[in-house]
Amino acid sequence: MAGKADLVILNGKVLTMDAGHPRAEAVALAGGVIIAVGSTAEIRALAAPDARVIDAAGGTVLPGFIDSHVHLFQGSAALEFMAMEGIGTGKDAAQTIRDYSEANPGEPMIVGTGTAYGLMDGRNPTRHDLDAILPDRPLALLAPDIHTLWANTMALEKAGLLHGGPVPEGSVIVMEEGGTATGELQETGAFGPVLRLSRTGGRDMLGYVTGAEPEPPASEAERAADRALIAKGLTHAASHGITTMHNMDGNFYQLELLSDLDASGDLKCRMQVPFHLKNYDPLDRLEEASEMHRRYTGDRVWSGRVKMFMDGVMDTHTALMTRPYPGTDTVGEPVFDPEHFNAACIRADAMGLQISVHSIGDLATRRTLDGYEVARRANGARDSRHRIEHIEVIHPDDLPRINALGAVASLQPRHSPLGDYFPIIPQGTLLYDDQYPYTFAWQRIRDTGAPVIFSTDWPVVPVDVMRNIGCAIAPMQPGAPWDVRPQSLMDTLASYTSGNAWVEFNEGRKGQLVTGQMGDVVVMDCDLEACAPDAIHKARAMVTICGGQITYSG
Repeated sequence: MAGKADLVILNGKVLTMDAGHPRAEAVALAGGVIIAVGSTAEIRALAAPDARVIDAAGGTVLPGFIDSHVHLFQGSAALEFMAMEGIGTGKDAAQTIRDYSEANPGEPMIVGTGTAYGLMDGRNPTRHDLDAILPDRPLALLAPDIHTLWANTMALEKAGLLHGGPVPEGSVIVMEEGGTATGELQETGAFGPVLRLSRTGGRDMLGYVTGAEPEPPASEAERAADRALIAKGLTHAASHGITTMHNMDGNFYQLELLSDLDASGDLKCRMQVPFHLKNYDPLDRLEEASEMHRRYTGDRVWSGRVKMFMDGVMDTHTALMTRPYPGTDTVGEPVFDPEHFNAACIRADAMGLQISVHSIGDLATRRTLDGYEVARRANGARDSRHRIEHIEVIHPDDLPRINALGAVASLQPRHSPLGDYFPIIPQGTLLYDDQYPYTFAWQRIRDTGAPVIFSTDWPVVPVDVMRNIGCAIAPMQPGAPWDVRPQSLMDTLASYTSGNAWVEFNEGRKGQLVTGQMGDVVVMDCDLEACAPDAIHKARAMVTICGGQITYSG
């Protein structure tokens, strides 16, 4: 094999994520595949005369990161929309909105992303607040979790929502006295019409809002603009060491755009795209999921998964809980009724499809597990690897059920208020004291033997792998009633590499630095194992390689 490698990485602290041979110094690639892992001397001898040589200079080298829960099209759009992250007062919001509006006179609607709950001195904004800031242009502010949107009067009028309207179960147009909307729209069924007013025509959110195709179909100019936008997002993700992403919304349109980018050589990350089944969809729509699975089966763009939502989020009391929120009589808003959800699980599982379900509250997780259990009884046990997304609160009785049912816990460390992005949950507001130990309970779940995988849910939080890893291994320690159990570095890295390859049924093909596996590698700018846990977020990708091609070099 001497002289065959077209790319070699030397002088690294190589973490292979292979228990049999966990460490090395260097990696050789040829034709997009790993051909050897070993010492620097051994790998240098394999380099062809014209091989690309990367000096890792003592930095960690590991399999390319796999972000197993993102919204690529939305995240790409958020790179260009108005950023509201870090803005915590109405005064600062007003200045940001007015500055952006002045700088973007041609924007059909001002869209802000990452808008904090309680923006207006502890309360959520109303249309009247937003009218006072920007009365003469449509304005819409998305919450960080993308489950709530606040709109001004002009946006509500143009969307036909100022006086309310029908919405699917689980979505709410919050109304004020007199029969007009307050401006707060909860969940996609309520705010979808507003998003259509944006520069993208809502196409970036269509796979999330309805899972349907653009209507009318996108023009060639719109397709070109959307491809360019997604390419920008892929480049951004690659800069964080990411080589694969699992999308959590989808339609054929996104798959077509990604396939176009792949054909033109502009697909910098491998992408899995699901079919999104909504609660108002007939189960026959799952035939579209089967068609996606049949049509898209490559290593770079593929499908094979169904996404559903079981509930909303805790901040708006739409996450589904086993008991009423403190001081209220509401347990949240179910998106699917149990019978419909169970039937969907049985049908999708029988078709050989993987299932992912958004589940925040403890009752949502229980009902998701119930659906998986019903499917297993109906169809027989199989290696389904059905996923539960988020699990922000779990009832202790349901902890062992994840592993028992062969399900997977798909978690996002930076969503936790014990990280560095969201505020702490005050006692007596959203949780009872006895629920805190089972909130963002990653290690409790891991201790049951259940598979645990990590991701960001970009653009809910930035697609910054190392910030996410930092939140997992060095969370805040606020004391009781929290029971904080940090993740180990190696468990966390596995949950971002080999674990995420496994959940996509690609174990043995990617996710490890092993001879014969895909040439997806990230070279970090430092030795991660030498970093203090509370400083590891500063580590950056120095080089990202996907399929043997350098997709980022810092």
